[in-house]
Amino acid sequence: MDEPRRARLTAWLRAATGEPKLEIERMALLSGGAIQQNWAVDLSDGRAWVLRTDNAATLAVSHGRAQEFALLRAAFAAGVTVPEPLYLCEDATVTGAPFFVMRRVAGTAAAHRVVKSDTLGGSREACVRALGRELARIHTVRPPREDLAFLGTAPDDPCRAFIAEQRAALDRQRLPRPVLEWGLRHLERTAPAPVTAVLVHNDFRTGNIMLDESGVTAVLDWEFACWSDPHADLGWLCAKCWRFGNDAQEAGGIGPRAALYEGYGAVDDARVRWWELAAHIRWASIAVDQAERHISGVERNLELALTGHMVPGLEWEILRMVEARDAG
Repeated sequence: MDEPRRARLTAWLRAATGEPKLEIERMALLSGGAIQQNWAVDLSDGRAWVLRTDNAATLAVSHGRAQEFALLRAAFAAGVTVPEPLYLCEDATVTGAPFFVMRRVAGTAAAHRVVKSDTLGGSREACVRALGRELARIHTVRPPREDLAFLGTAPDDPCRAFIAEQRAALDRQRLPRPVLEWGLRHLERTAPAPVTAVLVHNDFRTGNIMLDESGVTAVLDWEFACWSDPHADLGWLCAKCWRFGNDAQEAGGIGPRAALYEGYGAVDDARVRWWELAAHIRWASIAVDQAERHISGVERNLELALTGHMVPGLEWEILRMVEARDAG
């Protein structure tokens, strides 16, 4: 961050905290964050924060920073293991975009390291049990909530609402995606009965969960949260596309599905499997959108371009899953 923006940020933080002597000792852009930027902020008195702000281009379906800050506050109050949200700034003139500040926590979220470790989170089974408990806490947040009014009205039928949203997402693409349409039609034909919607993280997966040797230290990246079927989060975590090559461990490439269910509580496995297929369709659609950010020239970025190359593999998995479900 350049010196003029850093000076404006320092002045804003002094006003927000009521600490006129507050000084930023160091700022560093953290790795990851294709959609958002995360900056490590070290204060001269030893406090360690993270500043989260927008990248040059964002996905239309992602929340803004004010909304994500409200979601963090709701999750924190519900006992979910999240970084404590501290300050929100909606004035884009301070750093160039709205941002919020939260406490920095220890641990790693690096997916390729997490799925190879037998000790992060305590052990593989202990870790996914803990993840099940985190999801159960998230799902205690239920509509209506005045502080989460931006999420809109909860759908009466979350599965049908998902199908409608994905069909609209496919309709806006430049190119046809027949495999995704095929998978979506299968979901439509096999949709389970409606359930009461709750708050779902909507991106609860390996890579968005901070771990150390003792357990879960933070659930990150709430920018896609919505009201939906709680099984959507379980299906997203169990989707093969989030196992990062460790396919035998069905819960995020970390541990066994049974332990995840045990940590969560009552689970309808058939409904989770429906949402697993939904997860592959949704991620493929997001990957197409990510690639379009690069192709359009809005944000030239190798990571975004490479994300588009994941789509054929996702389509292959969708065809395999539909065939297996039809055979079953």
